[in-house]
Amino acid sequence: MKEICIVEFPSNLGLKEPQPGKQPGVNRLPEWLSRHNLHKSINPKNILTVDPPRYSNQKDPETQILNATSLVDYAREQAYFINNLLSQNKFPFILGGDCSILLGPAIALKQKGNYGLFYLDGHTDFMDVSLSQTGGVGGMAASIVSGNGPEKLTNIFNLAPYIKEENLWCVGNREYDDEYENEIRKSQATYISLSELRKQGIKNCAEAFLLQIQNRNLDGFWLHIDVDVLNDSIMPCVDSRTPDGLTYEEFNELTSILFQSPKLSGLEITILDPDLDPTGQYTKEFVSNLTNTFNNYFNR
Repeated sequence: MKEICIVEFPSNLGLKEPQPGKQPGVNRLPEWLSRHNLHKSINPKNILTVDPPRYSNQKDPETQILNATSLVDYAREQAYFINNLLSQNKFPFILGGDCSILLGPAIALKQKGNYGLFYLDGHTDFMDVSLSQTGGVGGMAASIVSGNGPEKLTNIFNLAPYIKEENLWCVGNREYDDEYENEIRKSQATYISLSELRKQGIKNCAEAFLLQIQNRNLDGFWLHIDVDVLNDSIMPCVDSRTPDGLTYEEFNELTSILFQSPKLSGLEITILDPDLDPTGQYTKEFVSNLTNTFNNYFNR
């Protein structure tokens, strides 16, 4: 029975400015989810906050990545906290932030052993830096943690890759474009787009992933949830909107299977931008669905 610890990583370091001089609002996500009762519903043993370095909209000349040095510093600090929690057999329930918050937990997982990653996202986030127009790590997070990209980010503490490519499952992408999808198709990762997920069946997909974790004798797996995997009609408050997406019925079916697994080591929630949900109506519905499913199935 693991104690749940909410860890807040209120970072927007992996995103470009939505407009000149305005920072992305996802750094307010933990406080916003708390205001809409996520913390109360999960009832964690403790709540930790690790504040990020200052945001900049300038690309690092060496890597052409936004906030590269700050991301490295932040990832080191994040990894220290997550490593401590995992060592105490606690369950980190992480609230971002943008998808770049994955770097710290991925490093911590590598420090502990050999882990899988279930990357549930409306995008692959497996973009090569040469294809990125923004230089934002948010769009490259899955690629970077599996060892692809500038060594400054992929090889912190000489631990590359943090997650082996063959242990990454990238699920839910609906940006159907060959140039974009080919990056992950040519990798060793398992790529299941939204249309493929529906074709295979959600239960079949989740169970196949868990079977792979078991058959490879991995130490556990991490669950990344980018809220933009949800249907645009129920989750429009994200930085990169795309038509379609999972319904709550589909999302709850998938997460409930993963939440039941004793191999689930921790999870993170990213990308919901409070600036884009001024009344909180979409956030309330998300919190209600996520916490009900988590509390019903997570083995405490």
